[in-house]
Amino acid sequence: MPENQQLMDTPAKKKFDSIIFDLDGTLWDSTGNVAVAWQYAMDQVDYVDEVMTQEKVRSITGMAYNVIFDTLFPHLDIEKRNELMAICAKSELEILHTRGGELYPALDETLGYLADKYKLFIVSNCQNGYIEVFLKLSGMEHYFSGHQCYGTKGNPKAENIKDIVNDHQLKNPVYVGDTAGDYSSATKAGVPFIFANYGFGVVENGQVATISSFGELAEML
Repeated sequence: MPENQQLMDTPAKKKFDSIIFDLDGTLWDSTGNVAVAWQYAMDQVDYVDEVMTQEKVRSITGMAYNVIFDTLFPHLDIEKRNELMAICAKSELEILHTRGGELYPALDETLGYLADKYKLFIVSNCQNGYIEVFLKLSGMEHYFSGHQCYGTKGNPKAENIKDIVNDHQLKNPVYVGDTAGDYSSATKAGVPFIFANYGFGVVENGQVATISSFGELAEML
């Protein structure tokens, strides 16, 4: 059997009852406008003299929000780092409210197809309010039964995946994400993983399937 066909057959046999999605790098790409927002925030303080680029934002996408700033600004003391994180978070939501992100191709029709067969959820390592911005701007809130993020309780993604599974009494969920961190979190939560290789990360093995475009989920599931 060809490798691609084998991958596409595997999830279908699992008879999943629900799909939990990562957001950045899986449903949309907001890194360009996030870079603009963070640069605006950085220009408001006198202790950071760096240029924020889309490439830098992509390099940390998928990390918990506090870990992002630990990674990007290790030279700052914790007080300044937390201050900058708060300014960036505010700027990010304000700019994304108007500019949004780039939705991946076939997102609407694929989510519509999947929502007829599965309960759909989002679990992201983002700040509070970020998923709501995506849902509002994309117009796709009606497809999802719930969501959870790092900003809600400050918990790691694995715990947030478990919360969704437990709160909604899911029996056979699958998680779709684009980074090794997503794979690790899903595995810790005991949830099978589908790797979206069009996103920002690399997953070498362990996934039940790999997709090269979001629309492939409609063929696979």
